[in-house]
Amino acid sequence: MAALTINSKIKLPSGYEIPQLGFGVYQTPANQAEEAVAHSFQAGYRHIDSAAAYRNEAECGKAVRGSSLPRDQIFFTSKIPPRGLGYESAKAQVVKSLKESGLDYIDLMLLHAPYGGPQARKGAWKALVEAVEDGKIRSIGVSNYGVHHLDELETHIAELEAERGGKGKGGVLSLGQWEIHPWLPRNDIAEWCAKRDVAVEAYCPIVRGERFGEPVPKKLAAKYGKTEAQVLIRWSLQKGFIPLPKSVTPSRIKENADVYDFELTPEEVDELTTDEYAPCAWDPTVAPLES
Repeated sequence: MAALTINSKIKLPSGYEIPQLGFGVYQTPANQAEEAVAHSFQAGYRHIDSAAAYRNEAECGKAVRGSSLPRDQIFFTSKIPPRGLGYESAKAQVVKSLKESGLDYIDLMLLHAPYGGPQARKGAWKALVEAVEDGKIRSIGVSNYGVHHLDELETHIAELEAERGGKGKGGVLSLGQWEIHPWLPRNDIAEWCAKRDVAVEAYCPIVRGERFGEPVPKKLAAKYGKTEAQVLIRWSLQKGFIPLPKSVTPSRIKENADVYDFELTPEEVDELTTDEYAPCAWDPTVAPLES
């Protein structure tokens, strides 16, 4: 495998490429988001992960438009809100997100969570498929889906292909986003995605700092002269995930991207990985199909 760099990208099933290191803006206040994103660009990030529910699409878009970087060098993600999911609401949200961000297209749009029931999820997915066909979105995916939701989505894609006229008309699942870290490795979901070449994004890659001081990350940080946050981001990268660290502090934004001058051994990656199931955020993956 080629050595990882801050410019490393992953080819998506849609045909587009996504930078493997992303910059998250969850809970970043609107009045700080534009500056934080601008700092991320200075630190080398080229991938911004926002959402309608974060209420900062406009500020992120302003930072993208105000950057000296060409638009095609920046990857911008947003998400359809989890509540009130359905065809019409998703269709309207795509238009709203484009307007809010001021961008001509959105690189990746995700369904934020698998709520609303089977028909709501199918309808929302259909709206994303149509938005891709209309050139409003380039790639589509899901967030916080359990394996049972992913299996259902495959059924919905097949149904839409039959209903809409053939292969490819049901849309292409390019990526899924989940809370993933050594204390929540989600092997079942990662394996499901690997079999289908679906990219995996990892939010809360540093576990909100809640596990700092534990023996293994502390030991590895000392060995490599790095912070525990950097060790955890490196773990995510070496697992083949797309980590989404977040911060509004310029020094930490830069520090979280400074993870390419060391490499964990395969044994250290395994040593960091636990068999725990310990989310530090919400966990819609366990929601029943009818919820």
